[in-house]
Amino acid sequence: MAEKQNLRILVVDDEKAIRSFLRASLSSQGYNVFESATGVEALEKSVSSHPDAIILDLGLPDMDGVEVTKEIRKRSRIPIIVLSVREEAMDKVAALDAGADDYLTKPFSTRELLARLRAVMRRLLPSYKEEILRVGRISIDIQNHQVKVNEKETDLTPTEYDILKLLILNAGKVLTHRQILQEVWNKADDLEGVLHLLRVTISNLRSKIEPNPDRPRHILTEPGIGYRLHFEN
Repeated sequence: MAEKQNLRILVVDDEKAIRSFLRASLSSQGYNVFESATGVEALEKSVSSHPDAIILDLGLPDMDGVEVTKEIRKRSRIPIIVLSVREEAMDKVAALDAGADDYLTKPFSTRELLARLRAVMRRLLPSYKEEILRVGRISIDIQNHQVKVNEKETDLTPTEYDILKLLILNAGKVLTHRQILQEVWNKADDLEGVLHLLRVTISNLRSKIEPNPDRPRHILTEPGIGYRLHFEN
């Protein structure tokens, strides 16, 4: 991955004040910033400007940000962080299911946005072909299907293993219930039918990897949306 000072961020928002604020905030941290005020322009610049990440508003004047995300995802895995006034769970789920990597609501903390951006960029560092995946105190040996917590081997069921592997590959990212069900059970269309099974499996997984399963530090719940594996430094 490029050095931080060479990373190119495309900011997409129809409010000039927001774009200017984000340009100043990101530029001060060494990012190269490009701007778009419409969805059409964003789609063009997502190709021509070769951004390393996109910060995207949903309420654009010409097309919805969810549709922009879907169009980008047809040809690219550029990290997308949605920044929107929409705070309902259904809006967050729609954006995440469309392919967004993260979602922040306005008003937002600049510090949190920068932290989320760093987490998104960190996910570009590990190769999916690595034999051992590590996040904080948790590691997965892909070849041997072995999981360790604090270097101590932990026995997981095949389904627990698949969920943990998926969460580690997407550490820091919110995964919706639908995304997990599709990847692990191939049942995204039967959300209600297997959602209880997902919750039970997550509970069992927490009991094996969390210091205190009742107050999880690693597998965090995003109410009404899904789960996020907390990326520990």
